[in-house]
Amino acid sequence: MSKDEQLSTEAVAALRARFEQQSHKAQAYYTVMHEVRGRLGGDDAANAWMNQPLAAFDGKTPAQLVGEGRELELLAHVRKAGA
Repeated sequence: MSKDEQLSTEAVAALRARFEQQSHKAQAYYTVMHEVRGRLGGDDAANAWMNQPLAAFDGKTPAQLVGEGRELELLAHVRKAGA
């Protein structure tokens, strides 16, 4: 990017907000994976679980729920049900 092509203040703010949102989603996904990995015994089992529809959430997958910002609800379900 040349000096003449600098981003506007609004564009920088929008990029920063998008980064923070994506960062939060990644942290939430990791938190859920970590919890489930400990209960199911490994990364492969936890990854498979993250992509399985859950009846308790109208058939949505844990990955979808994290994407919707529902990680706390999902973690409560995991801790109650044992994954």
